[in-house]
Amino acid sequence: MIPIRLEIQGLYSYKEKQVIEFDQLTAAGLFGIFGAVGSGKSSILEAILLALYGSTERLSDRGEKNSMVNLQSEALLITFEFRAGKNNVNTYLARYAAKRNPKNFEDVKPAEHTFYLKTGDHLEPLTQRAEDLVGMKKEHFKQTVIIPQGKFREFIDLTPGPRAEMMKELFGLERFDLAFKTGTLLRNLKDEKIRLETQLGALEEITPELLAEKTDLIREIALQAEKGDRIFRQTEQTFKKQEEVQSKHLQLQGFLKEWEILNNKRPEIENKKAIWKDFLKAKTYLKPVWEQITEKNAELEKYRVSVTDCKRFKDNYEQEIEQLVKEELDLKEKAEKKSERETKIRDLKKVIEIKNLNAEFEAAKTITATLKPDLESKKEALSAIKEQIKRLEDESESIITPDSNTLSELKGLAKDWDNWESQIKERQKEANEIMGSTESITAQIETLKEKLPEPNHSFEEWISSQKLTIQKLDSGKEKLIQQSGLAAHVHLLIAGEACPLCGATDHPHPLTETENNALESKNKEIESAKNMLEQIIIWKQTLSEQQIRLDNQLSNKAKTETEINSLSEQIKQLKKGLLSHQVDTKETLSTLIQNSDKAIQRREKLLQQIKELRKNLEENQIEYEKEEKQIREAEQTLLGLSSKISAKKEEIKDPIFCKPFFEKDKAAIEQTIQKVQQDIEETAFKLSGKQKVLLETRTKQATNLANLKNFENQAQSTSTKITELQKEFESLKVTYGFEDEEKLIALFYHSLDADKVDAEIRQFEDRSLLVKNKVEELQAQPGVNSFDQEAFTQLQNRLQVEKSALEAIKKSFTLLDQELISIKGKLEEKQKLQVTFGELEKRETNLRELERLFKGSGFVKYVSSIYLKELCATANLRFLKLTKNSLSLEIDDNNTFWVVDYLNGGKKRLLKTLSGGQTFQASLCLALALAEKVKSLNQADQSFFFLDEGFGALDRNSLRVVFETLKSLRHENRIVGIISHVEELQQEIEVYAKVELDPERGSQVGYSF
Repeated sequence: MIPIRLEIQGLYSYKEKQVIEFDQLTAAGLFGIFGAVGSGKSSILEAILLALYGSTERLSDRGEKNSMVNLQSEALLITFEFRAGKNNVNTYLARYAAKRNPKNFEDVKPAEHTFYLKTGDHLEPLTQRAEDLVGMKKEHFKQTVIIPQGKFREFIDLTPGPRAEMMKELFGLERFDLAFKTGTLLRNLKDEKIRLETQLGALEEITPELLAEKTDLIREIALQAEKGDRIFRQTEQTFKKQEEVQSKHLQLQGFLKEWEILNNKRPEIENKKAIWKDFLKAKTYLKPVWEQITEKNAELEKYRVSVTDCKRFKDNYEQEIEQLVKEELDLKEKAEKKSERETKIRDLKKVIEIKNLNAEFEAAKTITATLKPDLESKKEALSAIKEQIKRLEDESESIITPDSNTLSELKGLAKDWDNWESQIKERQKEANEIMGSTESITAQIETLKEKLPEPNHSFEEWISSQKLTIQKLDSGKEKLIQQSGLAAHVHLLIAGEACPLCGATDHPHPLTETENNALESKNKEIESAKNMLEQIIIWKQTLSEQQIRLDNQLSNKAKTETEINSLSEQIKQLKKGLLSHQVDTKETLSTLIQNSDKAIQRREKLLQQIKELRKNLEENQIEYEKEEKQIREAEQTLLGLSSKISAKKEEIKDPIFCKPFFEKDKAAIEQTIQKVQQDIEETAFKLSGKQKVLLETRTKQATNLANLKNFENQAQSTSTKITELQKEFESLKVTYGFEDEEKLIALFYHSLDADKVDAEIRQFEDRSLLVKNKVEELQAQPGVNSFDQEAFTQLQNRLQVEKSALEAIKKSFTLLDQELISIKGKLEEKQKLQVTFGELEKRETNLRELERLFKGSGFVKYVSSIYLKELCATANLRFLKLTKNSLSLEIDDNNTFWVVDYLNGGKKRLLKTLSGGQTFQASLCLALALAEKVKSLNQADQSFFFLDEGFGALDRNSLRVVFETLKSLRHENRIVGIISHVEELQQEIEVYAKVELDPERGSQVGYSF
């Protein structure tokens, strides 16, 4: 994560909006954020954490959120722009906003926490949180990227369990937690094994012997099937020939029966044929003329009825038109008076307007009379407030107070004075403790020096002397060993014979057993000398350690005395600087600050009173001007209304008619106007409707007269046509031989379907001819007439028996063949299952071994310890340099940090035994190593590391080494930010932001560029 820009407003001491341009700070590689204690430096990191994770380090987001918001602000707003993702290629914007409840100052509404992806000037809302964008939780972020104040050594203080869990989450080591996966595989394998055992149990009876037995049986059945099939085919051929003869015999019997039925139906067909001929003549030649006569008679009756109706309507229309003309004349006379009536309505409306204006005139008079006395009292109140403001302003100007910077400086000096005196006491106490420790170490050194024997002047000489003694003893031992070896051959020496070793014949002094005792004594002397040498080396190391401790204590004593002198000099300079304020003691300074605070409070109280009075004056002035404006407006309204009333009275056309209405109320006048208007509208509507009805009636009268004449003409024409058709009908009856008219009309209504009857007759004749030919043809074929049904039945039964026997054999063959195929398949399946089962047993053995290895996250802990050891090795590259190769870090198998102390023979001790400064150095190295691992994990070319630490626990030399270490990180493409109040760092770092606390405006951010 690389910061770009941070905007803060309303957080802690940040009253006004402040912008931290990180892109200019991070360009330097190493930058600082400096300021006095309490200026708001650490709040910058708090703002970043709040923007990213929604909570701060000092206060929780729930319950204590009201304390985050500046006490003089109504809202809190943080906007943080940063780069993140793989190689920090994406730009994001985090926004955190919260507001106070306007009705409850202590209540802060739920915050709005949103994230955006920034592409150019476009912002795309995101549902992802900081954990997804940055790639780590808040706790890990505080230990690898931004380390808040007081949290620097948190990684060291973690217990082994949480530390391993952190490494697991930070570096994704859960991928090595294979216990669950292995257990799942083992359970699945067991289930599969049980399934295979079940399948193999079901196939237990399937053997190669069973397959051979079934193969022999199917061969025998195949021979039986072949023989049965040959016999069945012979019988089937004979049956098919007899079946054809039977079919023809049955056809012959059927045709004979049908020929008998056709002969019985023939008289009926002949009768239908005669009726069909008469029906066709009547329908074709006579019925069309008869239907025309019937139709014309119906038309003639209709025309006669219409003529009667039209004559009756003619008389009605004449009477109705006469009545409508009379009513139209009456309405016209009434409508001609419309203009006169509308004039009176307009006069009455003006009467209403005059009455309304009179009411407004009276209301304006009332307002004027009411406001004038109140306006005078408000004017007097304004004068009294102005006099009170002037008096308070004079009083506030008479109070002499120091400016805020001077007072802030005095408070800072008082705090520094107390702090320096407290530090002098602490340093004095440390000096006394160092003095006691120095005396103790000196006594131990003297005790060790007293152990030196004469003439040795140092332990080195004593060690050299002791080593020479041991060498001499070793030489004596070698001689004794040689003698002991020769003594083993003494029994070979014989007086007068040559010695096997030297060849001498004389043996004056042969070796005896006493030499063996001397060798044992010599061994004891050597062992004692070596033990003494080891003890001398231990005393030397102890003396060296005590000497180093003494040097360190003397150095610390000198340093403490220097610090005491420096603090005393600072207090002296502080007193000298306070002389200009006439202050020579702490009590005088405290009194001066208290009096200044009281004067400032008194002046602020007066200024607040003046502010409230001015606000009250402004409100009263606005109210006074408002009432004054109302009076002027009311007076102007009176003049305007008086003029309007006179003008309206002059516009009335008939004053005599309107005079009585001035006495009536407005509702009665409006009712009269409405009544007259309604009557005028109703008259116009009725006249229009009457004229429309008259026009429609006259149109209907003309239409009726035309219809009367038309119907009379059509009745005459239809009567003539009927006479002509009757003559034609009588002539046709004679022509086609229909004398009886009733029978003829009955034929017209007969339901005979001519086409159907014709088809029936033709079908009968065609079928009769076909049946006759078929009977003759079948009787001529041999064997048809003499067919024996009983013999055919016996043949059919024999064929069915042979067929059933053959089908039974084939069915047995099929079933056996299927069984044989099934046995072959099952036998192959059984062999495959046996092979698979053997493989599963081997895999089960391997998985059980893996389950034992991965049980209880043991593998994850092992990988985590490897990561921690690599982390420790990376941290040692810097820690050795910071401690001048005297200390290094080490982690054991339980993930516990140890320190290897090379000044004490490389012995190990717990990390928590380090001093404050050494702990800071170890924490810094581990934090940098952890950040480096995270950088590698994110595949980033550049990484960011922000440290909020006072560096107060480090001496000047350690501070220099730490600073050089931080500067060297720039060559590793690392960005390092430091928050501190230590002036030495500010002098060393060229690019920095300066935070100052303004009493009025809150924290203000400035830059060195």
